[in-house]
Amino acid sequence: MECPKCTTQLLPNAKFCGGCGYRMSEEIPQENINQQTVSNQQTTPSNPNETFHLDADGRGQGRGYTWEIKNQGAFALAVVNLQAEQSISAESGAMVSMSANIDLHSEMKGGIFGALKRTVGGESAFVSTFTAKGQPGEVTFAPGAPGDVVGIEMNNQKFMVQSSSYLAGDVSLQVDTKFGGAKSWLGGEGLFLLEVTGAGLLLVSSFGAIQRKTLQAGEQYIVDTGHLVAWEGSMQYTLEKAAKSGFFRSFLSGEGLVAKFTGPGELLMQTRNLQAFAGLLKPFFPSQSSGGGGFNIDVG
Repeated sequence: MECPKCTTQLLPNAKFCGGCGYRMSEEIPQENINQQTVSNQQTTPSNPNETFHLDADGRGQGRGYTWEIKNQGAFALAVVNLQAEQSISAESGAMVSMSANIDLHSEMKGGIFGALKRTVGGESAFVSTFTAKGQPGEVTFAPGAPGDVVGIEMNNQKFMVQSSSYLAGDVSLQVDTKFGGAKSWLGGEGLFLLEVTGAGLLLVSSFGAIQRKTLQAGEQYIVDTGHLVAWEGSMQYTLEKAAKSGFFRSFLSGEGLVAKFTGPGELLMQTRNLQAFAGLLKPFFPSQSSGGGGFNIDVG
């Protein structure tokens, strides 16, 4: 199957052309359609209110590469097949495996100041670029924590992404660390967020499964800050206490501060909270003693 606008070769069930941004949900000239291929496709009608273009089958095609999410669920793995001399960018440490002909290059993207912003924001100062040399090659990526991975096909859009959720993306995407202000810091999510803009594949990960929520104009929705993954860059949000009766009762409830979003727009949430999970595990780890440099282990 090929794109009816730019003739780029696409996978049989592709919904988005990574070469020109053409959406397969648009009307396609009949003479450009392979009837046998179309009859074998099982496609879901596109919701015009959905901003995050997520392929239901977990696979797609971009500029010089194809991608697929395997083992979707708690232990997802992103597989990117690169054509010769094509590249993909990723967060440092995200790579699981790669073909022998893949060239790995790490650099301080944005110079020293950009690297400093990334480090303060909780990310690695270095960005890794993987390039297939001489012939096609494969690179696989996975997050550090158990959870899902989704591929977002960006079409000249801007999203805000929690730094812990960014996994990899098209080399043409602009990934910048933005100051989130005191409201981000008070929410326990760090002072910085990632602003991702452009067109191409964006791979994000979650702790648990990913749930999407679409808000209509003026509609408000509240999300615990520890469950945020990504949202539209144009969406307005404020940080406030979960309980309206006061900060003390709000923190006693275990929720603390939450983000209130106002539509229109769409956001992605994760079904589990990594910080809360770490809190559950804390009693099972040995605690460092106040003196002597050893460990105190409570054996009951």
